[in-house]
Amino acid sequence: MSTEVTMPQMGESVVEGTIAKWLVKVGDVVTEDQPLCEISTDKVDTEIPSPAAGRIAKIVAQEGQTLPVGAPLAMIDSAGEPAAKSGAQLAPIEVSKPSAAPAPVREIRSVPAPEPRPQVRIIAAAAAQMAPDEEVSAPRRYSPVVLKMAAEHRIDLARVTGTGIGGRVSKRDVARYLDSLRAGRAGNGSAAPLTRSVSVAPTLTADAQTSAPPAPAGMVFHAPVYQPREGDIVEPFTRRRKLIAEHMVYSKTHSPHVPTVAEVDMTRISHLRDKHKAAFAEREGFALTMLPLIAAATVRALKEFPRMNASVVGDALVIRREINLGIAMDSDEGLLVPVIKRAEGMSVVGIAREIAALQRKVMDKKITADDLAGGSFTLSNPGREGNLYGFAIINQPQVGILRMGEVKKRAVVIEVDGEDAIAIRTMMYLALSYDHRVIDGVLGNRFLYRTARIIEAADFEF
Repeated sequence: MSTEVTMPQMGESVVEGTIAKWLVKVGDVVTEDQPLCEISTDKVDTEIPSPAAGRIAKIVAQEGQTLPVGAPLAMIDSAGEPAAKSGAQLAPIEVSKPSAAPAPVREIRSVPAPEPRPQVRIIAAAAAQMAPDEEVSAPRRYSPVVLKMAAEHRIDLARVTGTGIGGRVSKRDVARYLDSLRAGRAGNGSAAPLTRSVSVAPTLTADAQTSAPPAPAGMVFHAPVYQPREGDIVEPFTRRRKLIAEHMVYSKTHSPHVPTVAEVDMTRISHLRDKHKAAFAEREGFALTMLPLIAAATVRALKEFPRMNASVVGDALVIRREINLGIAMDSDEGLLVPVIKRAEGMSVVGIAREIAALQRKVMDKKITADDLAGGSFTLSNPGREGNLYGFAIINQPQVGILRMGEVKKRAVVIEVDGEDAIAIRTMMYLALSYDHRVIDGVLGNRFLYRTARIIEAADFEF
C-alpha cells in the first residue's frame, strides 16, 4: 500500500508553497509524523510531517519548485507490504534530481583578476517578455491564483514580468501589470504596447568587472556590480529576505507614502506602568512593557477613525469591521508581523497576553501562516536605543503603519497655573506613514493626534 504526500494547506490565504529542502531521500525508512521536507510560503516556513510510516519510494517535487496546495510531493510505501515480506525486489524508483542548495555564507579568500569581457545573463524581466520561439528554458508554470486572475482579466501571461523565484509570475506581478494597463488607458486611451527589447546585467561572478559599462541609448540602466575582494563576506539572501525585499519595494513603488510625526508626553503612562508592573509580572509571568499600552491606544484610535483600519482592493477601499493589529517582531531570519485578531474587544491585559504569546511563537519558530495573515493595521517598535524616530513602510494591503520612537526624558515647556515653565518629562516621538491614495493629510494627522492624546491621558485599567 502506498501513501501520497501532498502540499498541505498552510493558512487560509496560502495557495502554494516552495520546496526549500528535502530532509529525507529515496529509500529512507520514516516514521509517522517524521519531518520530510521544509516548505516556504509567502507567509511562513514550516516542516511537512510524514502522513504514514514506511519507506520513501519516490520524490516527485524538486527543491526550489513551487507547487499549488494538493500537488503531490512524494510517495511512501507503507511498512509490511507483501512485496517486502516475500523479499521481492521493489520496482525501480524514479526521482527528480534536486536543484543545488543555496550557497552558504562564506568568506572570500581570493578573487581572480577580471577578464576584459564580463559574463552577462538575460534578466528575468526581459526573458519573460521574449516570444515563444525565443525561449531557451522550460515552459513557465503558474499558480492557480495567477491563472484565475489571468482568465478574469483576459491577460496574456507571456507578457507579464515575473519577479518570483526563477522569474515565476506572482499575484503581485499580475496586479502591477493590470495597473500599468489602466495607467496606459488613462493617459493615452489605450494600453501602452510592450517592447521586446532585452536588457542585460553582469552576474556576480569571479570574472565580472567591478563596474558595468555605460548603457547604450535606449537600454535600461543597471547599477554597477561590486566585485567581492579578499576578506569580504558574501551572504546570499534567504527566501524570507527575498520576500521581505519584494514586499518593501512593492509597497514603496505602489503606495505614495506620506510621513508625519507627533511628540507624545509619556510621563503619565510611564507612571501607570511603574505602578502596575510588579503585580502584573507576578500575576501574568512576564514583564509589562510600553508596547501593549501603545497598542491599546492605537486600537482605540482606530475605532474612532475606521477609515485608517482599511485595505486597498483593486480600485476600492475596504473598511474593515475587525481590528486585526499587526505587531512587527524581529527574528533570527528577518522581520515578521504576527497579528492580534479582533483586538477591538481586548483590554490592555488581553493585548499584552497576545503579544507575549506571539513573541514566544516567534522565538520558538512555531509561528504559523494563520498567525501572520489578516492584518488591518500595523504597529512597529524597533527598539529603545538610538531610535529617535523613523518612518516605516506600509504593510500591504493596509493603508497605515505606526512606528514608536525612543522613550526618553527631556526638558520641555509646560503650562502651570497659566504660566510657562520648564519641566523634565518622559517623551516619545510617534511616527505615522499613510497611503495618500486613500488617506488625506487631514485624516492622517487627526488619527495621529488622537492616538497621542489617548497615550498621554493614560486612562487604562488593569
